[in-house]
Amino acid sequence: MIIHPQYDPVALALGPVEVHWYGLMYLLAFAAAYALAWYRSSKRDAWSTDMVSDLVFFGALGVILGGRIGYVLFYQFGELLQNPAYLFKVWEGGMSFHGGMIGVGLGMLYFARKYKKTPFQVLDFIIPCVPTGLLFGRIGNYINGELWGRVSEGGYNWLTYFPQAAAFDAQLLQTNPALQQVATEVGGQYLLPRHPSQLYQALTEGLLLFLLLWWYSSKPRPRMAVTGVFMLGYGFSRFIVEFFRQPDVDQGFILLGWVTKGQILSAPMILIGIFLIFYAYKRDIYDWGKQAAY
Repeated sequence: MIIHPQYDPVALALGPVEVHWYGLMYLLAFAAAYALAWYRSSKRDAWSTDMVSDLVFFGALGVILGGRIGYVLFYQFGELLQNPAYLFKVWEGGMSFHGGMIGVGLGMLYFARKYKKTPFQVLDFIIPCVPTGLLFGRIGNYINGELWGRVSEGGYNWLTYFPQAAAFDAQLLQTNPALQQVATEVGGQYLLPRHPSQLYQALTEGLLLFLLLWWYSSKPRPRMAVTGVFMLGYGFSRFIVEFFRQPDVDQGFILLGWVTKGQILSAPMILIGIFLIFYAYKRDIYDWGKQAAY
């Protein structure tokens, strides 16, 4: 099994300027999205590189604002009621994918209105570029040793001991002494083997979803179908990986004794994705290719 390497959170220091790994992951995510969108624009007559610059800018703004606001509303609403200034304490961390998705959606609506396109023309164009951002973000989570997975007694050789989880592991060992047989002493603390769920998410909602969407969108598809595949693919992969991810300590299991907040937020995405795919093929409207409706 693996002991988390405890990476230095600072990836690059130039005098007083420090670049943290998580910030670097965001920069890589935006750069990858721009490069991929630029490539896609070269294959579409209705798109230009100037439009791509605007698109990525509004998308990045939506990710940052929506991610932070969504995290506070979905996961820290009680804290917000007690201290409204908590919304602006970004240095304490806290971003939500589902909030970021809503923020990006609003940014794309503004972009669509500005360039006189339909929302799904814009979404179908940019969505195949999104999973690379999820890939980099989850790698950032792993480097920071945050959002670790649940304890496992399976003995898989990729299970990881996270020193950041030492306090939680100590509580588990007190309530369930039988876990002592799989605990390992690291730096004077007994740690339990956990799933590296950050890497599971990087693989599923990042790399695999990107490959699926990039292949699927490489050929003409009816309007809304690409967006539907993303919603279905992300919702399904997130719902499944949540079974391996440790629920947020202040949330726990909030339904039926096993359903997490992430699963509740992902389930509607699955249903919406299925609806969009069926509706897209029923309408059969194409934005490019021989079937394009000009």
